[in-house]
Amino acid sequence: MKILVLNCGSSSIKYQVFELPVEKVLAKGIIEKIGMKGSFLKQERFDGDNAKLVGEVLDHKQGIEYVLGAITSKKHGVIESLDEIKAVGHRVVHGAEKFSKSVLISNEVIEKLEECVIIAPLHNPPNLKGIYAISQLLNGVPQCAVFDTAFHQTMPDYAYMYAIPYSLYKKYGIRKYGFHGTSHRYVSKKACEILNKDYNKVKIITCHLGNGASIAAIKDGKSIDTSMGFTPVEGLIMGTRCGDTDLGILTYIMQKEEIGVVAANTLINKHSGMLGITGISSDMREIITAMNEGNERARIAMEMYAYRVKKYIGSYAAAMGGVDVIVFTGGIGENDHFTRQETCKDLEYMGVEFDIESNNKTRGTGILSTKESKVTVISIETNEELVIAQDTYEIINKII
Repeated sequence: MKILVLNCGSSSIKYQVFELPVEKVLAKGIIEKIGMKGSFLKQERFDGDNAKLVGEVLDHKQGIEYVLGAITSKKHGVIESLDEIKAVGHRVVHGAEKFSKSVLISNEVIEKLEECVIIAPLHNPPNLKGIYAISQLLNGVPQCAVFDTAFHQTMPDYAYMYAIPYSLYKKYGIRKYGFHGTSHRYVSKKACEILNKDYNKVKIITCHLGNGASIAAIKDGKSIDTSMGFTPVEGLIMGTRCGDTDLGILTYIMQKEEIGVVAANTLINKHSGMLGITGISSDMREIITAMNEGNERARIAMEMYAYRVKKYIGSYAAAMGGVDVIVFTGGIGENDHFTRQETCKDLEYMGVEFDIESNNKTRGTGILSTKESKVTVISIETNEELVIAQDTYEIINKII
């Protein structure tokens, strides 16, 4: 079965074409700068063929038309006809409390997704645009929604509730939802496959570290806590997001700088984090280069970043009554040996014996702890698109 996976952002569309159940990637690509000058599509085929198309892409529907054209192209395509696409899987960021698992998209599901826009105004609208476009362009082809938040719906109430008036939770759904759930689910299961452990009898802490970053505590196959909250701002220090911050600071800044809600939201989402601390970049590679050249703010930022990750690891080990496996993933988690080493420093009391030599040479997937370590530390290359394809395949298989 050939499945198209779409991840629609505000100005981009990432896509992959899978052959299931063999889990073969036939093609993957991205369209960037939708609605802006310089729009382009880049695609890589399974055999190494690369294509780049430059042209005006006014909206997501037109972008998906380009995607469908690219995958059926005589020169660069991977299918002869769109009839070969039997299903489309969509990444949907926020499912609120309405969805605890991936679902077949129906009119009722779309209505519920539209209700979630108010709590995910940056992410759900472009996700929905992808769904609307496929409904028009591939009429009759079943679609599935795979949610970033679904994996974390197993959190107990004492972990997801905030200490605000309960009436606000009931009225607006204000609670911790967590994100990156598809990635946390994939790498935690993959770690158990690699280490030959029973997924339902192990305590895992997964660290998804990228421009956006979050940590999850997974006990006996279920997420029991995660660092991101009602929005993706809570938790770790990120590329441009502040992470955990005294709320009083925000109201103080709003008063002193005489800024409103919109400007304050931009401040904590776009101008804080590693960019805000260093004044250099949100890119960890550039910050590490600056640190190695003696930039003091870069050094402080790197130490703050690793310290925050370490604190969450410690707190989640306490919450689960121990930890068996610590997983690093995401662009930083998979590739940045410095951050991994600094994070795991002084965790010997937990049973972590870190292997610096293995860490320094590992990019992608590899074990980072010694054979004697009571806690296994491992880096795993995440694959959210594969999870979306697998869930879509499983759902569609039940209805055909």
